[in-house]
Amino acid sequence: MSVTSTKPMSMNYPTDEESRKFEKINTVIHESSEEASFFVANVIAELVRQRQKIGKNVVLGLATGSTPTKVYDFLVKFHKEEGLSFKNVITFNLDEYFPMSPDSLHSYVRFMNEHLFDHIDIKKENIHIPDGTLEKEDVKEYCSEYENKIAKSGGIDIQVLGIGRTGHIGFNEPGSSLKSKTRMVRLDRVTRLDAASDFFGLENVPSKALTMGVGTIMNAKRIILMAWGEGKAGIIKQAVEGKIKESVPATFLQKHDNCDFIVDHAASSSLTRIFTPWLTSECNWTDNLINKAAIWLSEKLDKAILKLTNEDYNEHGMGSLVAEIGSAEHINLKVFNHLQRTITGWPGGKPNADDSSRPERKSPYPKTSLIFSPHPDDDVISMGGTLLRLVDQGHEVHVAYQTSGNIAVFDDEVIRFMDFATDIQQDNTALQKQFREVREFLSNKLPGQVDSSEIQQFKGLIRKGEALAACRYCGVKESNAHFQNLPFYETGTVKKNPYTSADVQLTYDLLNKVQPHQIFAAGDLSDPHGTHRVCLQIIYEAMGRLVKEGAEWTNDCYLWLYRGAWQEWDISDMEMTVPIGPKDMQRKKNAIFKHQSQKDAAMFPGNDNREFWQRAEQRNKETARKYNALGMAEYEAMEGFVRYRFK
Repeated sequence: MSVTSTKPMSMNYPTDEESRKFEKINTVIHESSEEASFFVANVIAELVRQRQKIGKNVVLGLATGSTPTKVYDFLVKFHKEEGLSFKNVITFNLDEYFPMSPDSLHSYVRFMNEHLFDHIDIKKENIHIPDGTLEKEDVKEYCSEYENKIAKSGGIDIQVLGIGRTGHIGFNEPGSSLKSKTRMVRLDRVTRLDAASDFFGLENVPSKALTMGVGTIMNAKRIILMAWGEGKAGIIKQAVEGKIKESVPATFLQKHDNCDFIVDHAASSSLTRIFTPWLTSECNWTDNLINKAAIWLSEKLDKAILKLTNEDYNEHGMGSLVAEIGSAEHINLKVFNHLQRTITGWPGGKPNADDSSRPERKSPYPKTSLIFSPHPDDDVISMGGTLLRLVDQGHEVHVAYQTSGNIAVFDDEVIRFMDFATDIQQDNTALQKQFREVREFLSNKLPGQVDSSEIQQFKGLIRKGEALAACRYCGVKESNAHFQNLPFYETGTVKKNPYTSADVQLTYDLLNKVQPHQIFAAGDLSDPHGTHRVCLQIIYEAMGRLVKEGAEWTNDCYLWLYRGAWQEWDISDMEMTVPIGPKDMQRKKNAIFKHQSQKDAAMFPGNDNREFWQRAEQRNKETARKYNALGMAEYEAMEGFVRYRFK
């Protein structure tokens, strides 16, 4: 069984020259980041093998960060399972924080060893990574020598790149020149904010780094830049379709004659051929594309859907749509009715009602609803209004908290709870001793240091208590709160283990126990560290097993995906929108407030410093505003969902 969407994730990407007329860099779109990573790994492996046949070396320029990790995983797999040797490979890494000890958790030396070098047969003398331990006065000479080593090795054959939100490549921040070479740089605030969660706080992120220059990168014989996720969509569009400018260093790559951007669907979503394909060439006008085009035109012209004219469509590249459908009025009414049918105040289905045009079934009533929450607060942040509505309307609501969320708790919270417990248990000598040891550990803890298992447990219990408080407030039975503590998450660090059959089995068992009529899961794939993505994949696999085994309850189970704190679905993709009134919006915020350890300041805010309740409120109100601007009824706020189908 597989889980698929009726949405653009399953589309065939236009690749003809006309559809790519706005693109100034060859951009290859893959369905997923894994598929794209496999492609890149094979490109590298093929060159390594070719050079081995003629007795020559390969020089690779390598990147760090979350983007290339799967490429490195595949290269390790090729080495172990297919015998790919790296003895003829010379590597030069792009950058390193400064100052930085090579054994630090945040060191790119450690990163490369853990992800690649320790698992292959590369010669140690062929590995080159900028040295973060240098004295400042030695940096200039060292950087010059780094350039010389690249030149003496014959130059970089393939340079692997990621891209930052500011368009930086390597640590070449906005303002870097086309001719820049390896040097020390001061890091942009946005770059440091993006790294803050890895360092457990902005104050711990180095302000400087050593990096290859734009000129160094441009000298590579081939460049492959990779980008995954919707969070990179905007900057990919700028880099591929925008003007060359120093404020977006990646645009310099337009000048390279052998550069490929390898992206997944999400990262490509703002490119003209994907976002507005009618502006590039003739379209196959599916229902979804018609909805998307009409909504785009309505927003662009600031006109309600029903007010759009034939001229509006013709003047914005959609004359073929008018010709195919017949008139603007027919298009408008089709899209208006579709949007109207997505709106429901009954997310569990309205009993004793005609459900032929509603997103949810009227029966059975009441339903059993199972909400999967990757972290202990995603349920109320992302769909708190819908959760409250389900409870209010009499459905049996369960919440599965997939991970403990323990790394997102500040150390001060542990001490605060310990102070309380110490006063209550003054005569408990063993407990007093335990707390003294914990206090001592925390007082000597280094930035980014992994907590002891004991402290990880305490932090997990803090978040569990907050989740239970939120459940009680929302009316969810405590017995219906399921704390899975999936093993893949429990590393004590930002970096997680790959999920295993143990994670899938825990989810399989819970699904089979609850046997829900509805599942709600996080479809937000742009959370900073990928936990939502992993949690969703685990659900897919568990449901896959159940469907394959013929579990009868799966025949009438709907899976609804919500979005998290970082983004919202496009209006054209939403298949169910649940209005939230002012009173319920306040109730939703109150439920979020129960997660006190995440209040005021979150450990992992991503690129948005607002509190989670502020993000949620603004996002829900913005969805309502957009619906209203399209000509729908005016609501205080709305939560949106996309349905995934099983097959």
